[in-house]
Amino acid sequence: MYHSVADPSDDPYEITVAPDRLAEQLRWMRRQGLRGVSMTHLLEACARGREHNLVGLTFDDGYHDFVEHALPLLRQYECTATLFVLPGRLDGDNAWDPLGPRKPLLGAEGIRHAAECGVEIGSHGLTHVDLTAADDGLLRREVSDSRAALRDLTGGEVRGFCYPYGHVDERVVAAVREAGYAYGCAIAPGALAGTYALPRVHVGQGDTAWRLRLKLRTNRLRRRALDGSAVAE
Repeated sequence: MYHSVADPSDDPYEITVAPDRLAEQLRWMRRQGLRGVSMTHLLEACARGREHNLVGLTFDDGYHDFVEHALPLLRQYECTATLFVLPGRLDGDNAWDPLGPRKPLLGAEGIRHAAECGVEIGSHGLTHVDLTAADDGLLRREVSDSRAALRDLTGGEVRGFCYPYGHVDERVVAAVREAGYAYGCAIAPGALAGTYALPRVHVGQGDTAWRLRLKLRTNRLRRRALDGSAVAE
């Protein structure tokens, strides 16, 4: 789970990875025989029992720096990814982060460019609100309307949803399933873990080779504990 790829020096939320650190992380991954893929690719491989050495890469929020910094590195290391975007904030910024700094978000052109380069486009809702606190009408708009907007924008299918802040409950999972998504990404969903609440591992600026190795081992043990479900990241 990545977010912004830019200068991490002013980053109170610790969600920014410098381009050179992302390059190091992708290079390390490839040296381990691993390949980054989109979540749809990963889940389809899991269904066929062919997920060995695949890692689902996700980038949340749809920051403008994804196209500038992350996309060239993904292509350099022969990886793909899923980019979760906010069609209700095209060309906007991360106004939901009160501590700042303000980071520009992709517009329609940037999202289409990413899709044309082989990146899977998924929904992060319309505007990045806590869906567990939303009433039924707002929940429906954030989940269903965002999918329709992205289908119109890209001309392609929108299979994945990512829960803002990682907050999810049974009502929100049901809304995502009913809206026609094939899967949902969370962070640490606990008992809800499954295809519509996939756990993910945060990767940050401080994740050097030894930390990545530890996270990989921990994640493999966690996946084994899920008793054969199609959860892998």
